[in-house]
Amino acid sequence: MAPHVALFATCINDTMQPSIPIATVKLLERLGCTVSFPKKQTCCGQIMTNTGYWKEALPTVRNYVEAFDGYDYVVGPSGSCVGSVREQHAMLARHAGDATLEKEASAAAARTYELSEFLVDVLGVTDVGAYFPHRVTYHPTCHSMRITKVGDRPLQLLRAVRGIDLVDLPKAEQCCGFGGTFSVKNPDVSIAMASDKARHVRSTDAEYLVAGDQACLMNIGGVLHRQRAGIKTIHLAEILAHTEEDL
Repeated sequence: MAPHVALFATCINDTMQPSIPIATVKLLERLGCTVSFPKKQTCCGQIMTNTGYWKEALPTVRNYVEAFDGYDYVVGPSGSCVGSVREQHAMLARHAGDATLEKEASAAAARTYELSEFLVDVLGVTDVGAYFPHRVTYHPTCHSMRITKVGDRPLQLLRAVRGIDLVDLPKAEQCCGFGGTFSVKNPDVSIAMASDKARHVRSTDAEYLVAGDQACLMNIGGVLHRQRAGIKTIHLAEILAHTEEDL
């Protein structure tokens, strides 16, 4: 029986790059999943939580629990937002003294997966039938690696893509400088970090920079664009959804 998956689109993808959740649905359906989009979903509350507005973030926890109730799995193309759900939602409920919500949030978080995790760990696939004949370098985003702990799953998936020329990114583990509100509060530091990252990306001679978080792609991509580097940014889901039929 095909797993029933709820798409957690995330607000930044839905607002800034809707092609990412669209690609996620295309990919999951190609792999045999039944995918639904709960219209009640909204922001995960990460920005409010990280900025210290825990009381204001609590309604987003309740909304997440309600929006994604009844699904086998919740899949999001964002290591950052999935990490927030898993690491912050139950904490917020516990801090508010709401034991019932804490239990519900923990249960919802346990069913929530970042896209590469779901593909490799739940569906058990690394070759998803993708075709992308381009030179690509991969940026492992901070939250995906340090909070959500996706490990090398994105690289496993990318290495199985037909036609791809995947090249290592120097100093890949270094932050791009986005960090949500960090880039707003500390713009000079942020742009210095993003410039370092862009320099390393340019050194690979890649056509595309790929990552699992759109916010980081926007930050690095903005620098690359201003430098007229000619390097495009693309989300992991968009590469994995691409097949020879798309040519």
